[in-house]
Amino acid sequence: MGSLDIDPLTEEEKTTWPPFDHPVKLEKPYVDTRGSIQPLVDRLMKSAVMIESKAGTLRANHYHKTDWHYCYVIKGCIEYHHRPTGGKEEPRVMMVEEGEMVFTPPMVDHGMVFPMDTTFLTLSRNPRTQEAYEADVVRIEMLAIEGLTTWTPEDE
Repeated sequence: MGSLDIDPLTEEEKTTWPPFDHPVKLEKPYVDTRGSIQPLVDRLMKSAVMIESKAGTLRANHYHKTDWHYCYVIKGCIEYHHRPTGGKEEPRVMMVEEGEMVFTPPMVDHGMVFPMDTTFLTLSRNPRTQEAYEADVVRIEMLAIEGLTTWTPEDE
């Protein structure tokens, strides 16, 4: 679909998404004498990034027009805030603990607060090039938590 490589959303694709109001139910890991293999996401995606966040920081505070992502916590935890885009209600909050994963579909306002140093994987539908990311993300002021450190585009 052009230079951004962002495919249009389809109704069929939407039917394959997991619920987003609680952590994703992970399949049982494959375990043998060598260790284990934990299946996370078995679908086409265009980006996999590992993100480290310091305790007391805030990420996201935005929504995506077409992108979805799974966030799998390797170490630490995420206080995940979400609500439908355009909603004025207070966001719902869930804790995503080490070894858990949350799914965020398009058009869901979301913000992440990190009560401790946290490392997580983000597995996304769209490419993570800066051009594609900026074309799809809409920053909002959903979370304004005093004392937390947040990122703005001017930080780069």
